[in-house]
This record gives sequence, structure tokens and C-alpha cells, in this order.
Amino acid sequence: MGMNMTEKILAKHAGLTSVKPGQLITCKLDMVLANDITAPPSIKAFEEIGRPVFDRTKIALVPDHFTPNKDIKTAGLTKAVREFAKKHDIVNYFEVGRMGIEHVILPEKGLVAPGMLTIGADSHTCTYGAVGGFSTGVGQTDLGVALATGEAWFKVPETIKVELIGKKPANINGKDVILTLIGRIGVDGARYKALEFAGEGLASLSMADRFTIANMAIEAGGKNGIFPVDDNTKEYIKDRVMKAYEIVEPDVDAQYSKTVEINLSELKPVVAFPHLPGNTKRVEDIGEIKIDQVVIGSCTNGRIEDLAIAAEILKGHKIHKDVRCIIIPGSQQVYLDAMKLGYAEIFVAAGAALSTPTCGPCMGGHMGILAAGERCVSTTNRNFRGRMGHVESEVYLAGPHVAAASAILGRIATPEEVK
Repeated sequence: MGMNMTEKILAKHAGLTSVKPGQLITCKLDMVLANDITAPPSIKAFEEIGRPVFDRTKIALVPDHFTPNKDIKTAGLTKAVREFAKKHDIVNYFEVGRMGIEHVILPEKGLVAPGMLTIGADSHTCTYGAVGGFSTGVGQTDLGVALATGEAWFKVPETIKVELIGKKPANINGKDVILTLIGRIGVDGARYKALEFAGEGLASLSMADRFTIANMAIEAGGKNGIFPVDDNTKEYIKDRVMKAYEIVEPDVDAQYSKTVEINLSELKPVVAFPHLPGNTKRVEDIGEIKIDQVVIGSCTNGRIEDLAIAAEILKGHKIHKDVRCIIIPGSQQVYLDAMKLGYAEIFVAAGAALSTPTCGPCMGGHMGILAAGERCVSTTNRNFRGRMGHVESEVYLAGPHVAAASAILGRIATPEEVK
């Protein structure tokens, strides 16, 4: 019996010739990740073990959730991470001013690659499946053990095959694809399952699209999301990944729990209504919904391609007088690229606030918290009640096309409506 991509990667890292869904295994890890929220408790668990770190080159520590620090408590969390990184001489520690959002900078820096097995104490660690690796979020205790042992246990997940056909229209991006999928199968439709993407439609998806889609696999309950390695992937990693890696392909007789087909050419811009990512509706079907804020950025849509979409729509326009628009590059490199390409000037001229890289308002941290009764269109990944502020606020998830157009018109809109 053949294996799919997830099974092959897990089998190799467990030192086995094959694995099957439901099997419990222990795997050796290629990368272990934590941030300023999850690292401190993981460090405590690690210190109870009383061993050195397993490999200082295979640990990444990224203070991004509450940085630059918003208060004394968060400054203390970041300090703990900083001191741990210094004590153990962690190679991949990313300080404020030299950092970015964790799930943007790890691929950007070439720290994740095809065939790798990565865990992180953050649910959106599944992002790295975009480059053909297995990556998933784990609990803080598991991460603390991994810091010492370089190993973690897994139950091999079943896999759903997502067959993408057709070609993506110009006004559609990865966010529309994944929100459409989640809207179809539900927020628990892939619970503890892998989502393996395949089909001719892959050719029309940029790497930014793939990162967005893999990032939100968890919003369907997925253990991980994973893409095959093609020419787009190879072009992205060729000047980034400096270490050896192994490209994994599914066997022709690989087993899947089911197959879901999405015709990219038929997709329309969508938004996810409060308070679930699966509450997806086409923008053309929703009528007028006025908004108070727009956020463009995050680990889901904070790459230069996302900012390019926003800049193209915002150029020559002004943010609506009743709307606050906050744009957050995913990394310092994205920030620099946005300046070099003229996007930063477009954003500021339009009346948007351009932020340093940070998770910021995505999980209600800082820099854009909502008051009671306020509505926000956001390119972030979750819109649970109270996620971005007051429990009586509302978050509508969308891609950068819809977010930028909505910022101009003061209501949820598509670029075609911007005159």
C-alpha cells in the first residue's frame, strides 16, 4: 500500500519503512519553533528536564506576538526568551528590528524546506507545508521536551486530498481558496487530518497563495496542510535553503480518507462572517456592511505579494473617512521591499498606518484593538468572538483584494467597485 506525502515524511523521521493512519510514532525533528507567548512556559518545562538543548541550530525563537513590547508583562516574557537564547547560544533568535512574524520569516530565511519535519508551539506552524514539509503546532510541554530531546510523538493522521482544477482568476488569492474550502467542509471538517493539495490548479497558485492556504489548514481542524514541490517551490527556495533537503511525492496508490475538488476558475471573492472562519459568503451576495477598521498583514497575508495587491488598489485613493486602515508587513525584508517598490508611500498617502512587523491585532495583542460594536475586515486567520478586542466587536476575514477595496469604500467591497 502506497503512502501520501505526510505519511512518507513521518515514516522517514520515525526511522520506519511505512506508517498508517492512527499509528503512534516518535519522530526526530528538523526544526523547533517558539514565540514570546509560548517560549516562556516551554522553557520552564525544558528546565525541569535538566538537559542541554538538543541542537542550537535547529531551534528558532521569534518574539512577534507582543513586540515591540506593549507593557511590562510582555517585556518580561520577551526578556525570558532573550536570556534563554543567549544562554544556549541559539543561532536562530530574531530580535526586534531584525525579525518578523514567525511564519513569514522561517520560510523567508530558508529555515524550512521540502521533506522537513517542524513543530512549533503555535497552531499556525502548519504554514510550512507550502514548501513540501510536514509542520504542525504542538503544546508547550511537548515543545519543552523537544528542546531537550529533538523528538516529538505523533499519531499519524488520515489525509484528505484537495484536488485543485482550473485556473485562478486575477481577483482571487489564496485566502479565497482556503476560506472557500473551510466554508465547504467546516471548521472541523479536517479535524486531526492532513490536507494534501494537488491538481492542475496548483500551477496558478503563487507561493504567497500556498503559504496562506497552508497557514489556515488548522482553521478546518487540520493537523497540517501540505503542497507538492513544483517549479514555483524550487524557484522560491533556491536562494534561501542552503542545506540538503529531500523532495517527497505521494505514491500513485497513496490512500486518502476522501477527495474534495475545488475549481479555481469558478471562485468569487469571499469573506468569513463572525465568528467562525467557516462562515463564508461571497461578497457579491452580502449587501452593504459598513466597517470601522481594516487590517492587512499577519502570518496569513503579510507577504510582499499581499502588500502589492493592496498597493495596486489603494494607489490614487484615500482610506474612507470613517475607517482606520492598518498595514503590517510580515518581516523586515517585506518592509524594505515595500519601501523600495513604492508601496509604503502609497499606503501613507492613502491615509493608512504602516506598522513594524508584529502579530499585533490578530490575536488582540496591540496596535488595532476593537471597541464594542466595531467591525473590522482583516486578512488575519481567525475571527472568533473577542479575537481582536471586545467580545461585542466583529471581524470579517478576507484577502488583500477585498480588504483594500473595503478600506476605500467604508464597507465590505471588491476592487471592481472602486472607481
